[in-house]
Amino acid sequence: MDLARYVVDAVVLEGRSYREVARAHGVSKSWVGKVVGRFREGGYGAIEPRSRAPREVPHHTPVELEDEIVALRKQLTDLGLDAGAQTIHYHLSLRHEQIPSVSTIWRVLHRRGFVTPQPHKRPRSSWVRFEAQLPNERWQSDATHWRLADGSEMEIVNFIDDHSRLAVASRVFPRATAPKVLALFLEAGERWGLPAALLTDNGCVYTTWHRGGANVMQTELLALGIDYRHSRPYHPQTCGKVERFHQTMKSFLAKQPKASSIPELQTQVDRFVAYYNDVRPHRARGRMTPRAAFEGRDKARPSGPKIRIGAGVRVRRDRIDKNGKVTLRHRTRLHHIGIGHGHRGKRVVMLIDGLDVRVLSEDGELLRHLTLDPTRDYQPQA
Repeated sequence: MDLARYVVDAVVLEGRSYREVARAHGVSKSWVGKVVGRFREGGYGAIEPRSRAPREVPHHTPVELEDEIVALRKQLTDLGLDAGAQTIHYHLSLRHEQIPSVSTIWRVLHRRGFVTPQPHKRPRSSWVRFEAQLPNERWQSDATHWRLADGSEMEIVNFIDDHSRLAVASRVFPRATAPKVLALFLEAGERWGLPAALLTDNGCVYTTWHRGGANVMQTELLALGIDYRHSRPYHPQTCGKVERFHQTMKSFLAKQPKASSIPELQTQVDRFVAYYNDVRPHRARGRMTPRAAFEGRDKARPSGPKIRIGAGVRVRRDRIDKNGKVTLRHRTRLHHIGIGHGHRGKRVVMLIDGLDVRVLSEDGELLRHLTLDPTRDYQPQA
């Protein structure tokens, strides 16, 4: 601005030539002419520095579309639903033929102040993940807690499909018990088909192996030929998919009016499950809805032996160790039972009725039948 003003004054007021002024200040003669021409057309204001930004940006996101992105962000957040750039991209694709990329949506949210910088998280490549290859290959189940308006605590039991993330059952109970959870499982099985396997934690509504016997859930799964597996104690990551489902559900419930009764809370849960299964795109399934992922492949079915056990019989699951043995505790004393080196690494089901012990493979093959000798730590093969 100062040099342009000086050049204009030198030419217009002093009458110096363009060439002389240009040579004295190390600029081109054409630039001096351009500045003087702008001055004569618009005065000193016309020689102020101008922005070099283009007047029009062909690929710039229209303001109206940016406002729609922000409105979607607020709407989903107010409902307690996922409101990330991926989800907004999915909802925009249902409304428009041409939509901005996920990265553009993220930049719009960042520019409008909806994205808070976070410290670097642990990279996904460092996690060891497992996932069922078919629908109904494995279900996960767990119970979580939620309070009504009067402060009373309810339990919500959820079953989800490991492959598709479909919520196959979600029920509110004043107190979850093994018979109630079993009834919910069978009800979900009638609607979606029984799974080949079930994965849960060590809650007593699912298993009582640590108490020395089987509950109704375990015995019914054995009778149906369903492989039952549980996580190791204090390791919720094994059931991470249903744990993540709890978190998503609670984010939704936290945005709803506090339910004053179980039916009202169940209505809110059902509304969330309908949205989660049929509307919300799931990132882990390539932005497909869980129902679409569930219906997109053939279903797995129970394939294990159907084992029925009588009253008084307890069940224990184990894996044969590298020495060909399994362990069994009888009246606080630990016993080692020889099965054979040829069966190392096999998973087995042990049916214990007093001192009578039957060790079966997961295929139903009887590997050993013995009468336990309580006086010996090691029970050798005959």
